[in-house]
Amino acid sequence: MSLGLNKKYAPMEALPAHQLPIGREWQYEPKWDGFRCLAFRDRKRIDLMSKSSKPLTRYFPELGEALVAFKAQQFVLDGEIVIPIKGKLSFDDLLIGIHPANSRIQKLSRLTPCLYLVFDLLVDEPGKSLVNLPLEKPRKELEAFARKFLKSNPIVHLPPATSDLNMARRWFNAGVGLDGVIAKRRDLPLAPGERTGMPKIETQRTADCVVGGFRHLEKQPLVGSLLTC
Repeated sequence: MSLGLNKKYAPMEALPAHQLPIGREWQYEPKWDGFRCLAFRDRKRIDLMSKSSKPLTRYFPELGEALVAFKAQQFVLDGEIVIPIKGKLSFDDLLIGIHPANSRIQKLSRLTPCLYLVFDLLVDEPGKSLVNLPLEKPRKELEAFARKFLKSNPIVHLPPATSDLNMARRWFNAGVGLDGVIAKRRDLPLAPGERTGMPKIETQRTADCVVGGFRHLEKQPLVGSLLTC
């Protein structure tokens, strides 16, 4: 069975929030400072796609090699590409890697290899879509997938998730390589491409600046980005 590398699978979008939601129905995960990336595997073909459906495959050859080494012949993963430098995650090094010269890309992949932190399994090894199932089921499938394929992989990792609010608060206050905390309802499906039921609480960084313009958050009456100087 072939996935055909269909593009209907898109990252589930989060909504900004001011505080962590409380309740047994919530699962908390670290929010990483990196590139959101969907990884498609169909037999020997690997496709890495950004949140905006831009191809990332050529920029992270080490990740492509790690994924094609899996014995699983098909899957769709949702995760974050990060680059650790001296114990911290470096977004600048990620940006440097988006380079037109292949020789430069290959050099950077050796000097500063990326990590791929997987937090959702959208399509499993047999080719079954999991996106319409309550999160609790895909999470168990993802953990089983990780035990089977990720143990000895230096590039692809399964980061932690918890239902413990105190642990989530410790993650939020840690600040080392984290951009905040994501909360997901365990009783709701993943809803790829939508902004629904998944609040994100980001760490706050302050600076004095002049705002020259802004753009609304897609399909929301909120500020999505600012042009500052």
